[in-house]
Amino acid sequence: MQDEKHYGIRSGWLRAAVLGANDGILSTASLVIGVAAASTTREPIILAGVAGLVAGALSMAAGEYVSVSSQADLENADLARERIELEEMPEEELLELAQIYKERGLDSNLALQVAKQLTEHNALEAHARDELGINDITQAKPLVAALSSGASFIFGGLLPVLVAYFGSLEYMEYVQYIFAVVFLALLGAIAAKAGGSNIWKAILRISFWGTVAMAITALIGHLFEVSVA
Repeated sequence: MQDEKHYGIRSGWLRAAVLGANDGILSTASLVIGVAAASTTREPIILAGVAGLVAGALSMAAGEYVSVSSQADLENADLARERIELEEMPEEELLELAQIYKERGLDSNLALQVAKQLTEHNALEAHARDELGINDITQAKPLVAALSSGASFIFGGLLPVLVAYFGSLEYMEYVQYIFAVVFLALLGAIAAKAGGSNIWKAILRISFWGTVAMAITALIGHLFEVSVA
């Protein structure tokens, strides 16, 4: 029998990586477009791009680590509480587990048998998975999320910086927009492929919202340019 492909095991790192790369491309390109709209020289554009890249990567990694650590703390607190309940009232916990299986479609006798066998095998694991919804695949991993997010932000943000360095200064806004949409579309396709979802839907979604963000930033840059003039 062929091995089945299950994409859920990728959810932890894939979410952080896609979010980081998307933010890297979008925020850096938007920043560069905004500065380019108000500047006639290349140096401030590149400086803004590099500054946004560094600050964004550090902020992304730190924010991801803190948020996922908070999730991990909640999970650990739930597991600790469940461990105490299993020690203090094992019968009630057994019946609670059996009721969960009964609600999923098993008859009362079979639900109780399954609950007993899983409890004998590993009671905490059974309750963590079936009562709390915590398992090895979905369990929060702060360091993995932080590294994935920070590294992918650097990769994504580096692309608009390179465009700012090599692209036409006269048409910088348009060059940045075109390349950013291409990068975002490629990211959407890669993420959809890795996650087993619809590729075109992902491309349209990420390209549309990227266009909105960059258009608003360019408008602000032009307004700033007018106010300074």
